[in-house]
Amino acid sequence: MKKFLKIAVVVAIAISFGFTIYPIDGYERTGIKRLYQIQKFVDDSVPYNRIPSGAYKRLEDIKLNLTSVDDSLDKILVEDKDFANRIRRVLPSGNYSTAVLDMTNPDNLQYAEHRENVGYQPGSVGKIAVLNAVFYQLAKICPDSWEDRVMYLKDIKVSSRYWGTGDHHTIPIYDIEKDKLVKRQVIASDVFSLYEWLDHMVSVSNNGAASVMYREAMLMAAFGADYVNLNEEQAETYFKETSRDSLTNLANTVVNEPLRELGITENEWKLGGMFTRPAGRYVGRKGGSIGTPKGLMKYLVLLEQGKVIDENSSLEMKRLLYLTDRRIRYAKSPRLDDAAVYFKSGSFYKCDREKDPNCAAYAGNVFNYMNSVIIVEHDNGVKYIVCLMTNVLNKNSAGAHMYLASKLDDIITKDNTKPEVKEVPYKDDEDTGNEAEG
Repeated sequence: MKKFLKIAVVVAIAISFGFTIYPIDGYERTGIKRLYQIQKFVDDSVPYNRIPSGAYKRLEDIKLNLTSVDDSLDKILVEDKDFANRIRRVLPSGNYSTAVLDMTNPDNLQYAEHRENVGYQPGSVGKIAVLNAVFYQLAKICPDSWEDRVMYLKDIKVSSRYWGTGDHHTIPIYDIEKDKLVKRQVIASDVFSLYEWLDHMVSVSNNGAASVMYREAMLMAAFGADYVNLNEEQAETYFKETSRDSLTNLANTVVNEPLRELGITENEWKLGGMFTRPAGRYVGRKGGSIGTPKGLMKYLVLLEQGKVIDENSSLEMKRLLYLTDRRIRYAKSPRLDDAAVYFKSGSFYKCDREKDPNCAAYAGNVFNYMNSVIIVEHDNGVKYIVCLMTNVLNKNSAGAHMYLASKLDDIITKDNTKPEVKEVPYKDDEDTGNEAEG
């Protein structure tokens, strides 16, 4: 109740000054319907405990933090020994890798890294590469008009077809007229705008939505300016009549080449292919996926500088990463409740249940990848980036990341007044991760 009262006060102040909070701005700008429901809860003073107070920023409050810093990555990502020592003290031994940048003071950035070049299976963190590919291609289609790009994201609607099926993750579907929210898996007949598919891909990490938007990025690259008038039949004809090798090469190029142009190498971050099996009907995979804390940190620093594609694109992608759905894993740390977080997580684990019948989610005994990339912004001005990647067997890594989030936040905020953090069992019935088959 206390948190709701705090939110209500913030909302009341915003309204009294003629402002609207982020969900209202978000719906009007993007047409993402789930945001309209949150707005309605706030307007009707209905308690909404699914998200903490830090998730109620206004659209205009979301800004890039490093536009004043024109230094290259080589100059920015230089380790501060004292800061690095403090970070390393809280990191467990074993397969933990991280990169941390305190950007509270852009004129005095502090950076730390630990096993930063070790490669991990990035899981759903790779969806950021799809997000980037879509904005990269839109910039080619509309090089002179940011407004047109936003218009197409909102107005172009595409169907799932087989591409979006086969994922157990559900998506929120809100009917504004009936004021009814349904959560279910993507089906072939689903039709959403590009903005809504991107939101399903990022906010609830739906693999089907990721394959749909991966498909759309490929079509943008293949058809160029004609993409905006493309219909479903023409799109499917293209996939049927183009050789599998050509499509596989295009799929690989469309997501990875923009990363190379940013100076992120193949060993630092690459995406191997689609996120759902049905999408493999025409498009194959090309190598595996890999991510490193250093590669992901490079991307987020460039994003904060406004150098990913252009400043408008960087800001809009950051807005899409702003978490206004429930928080999980690293972002679920209570230390971050009052902070704005821009977050993507990826879990991929495998259990040999002959070896251990009780092997559970996030605690694989064959492999157990857990990855968190996050930008944290506290109201007191403390701002930082963390890229944490782990592969620790037989340990609930979702809980481990949540615990480390609190420890790292205490170090960066230099707040010694809060009770000591203790690692507690992680439980979230809606968050099941991705278990490998076989």
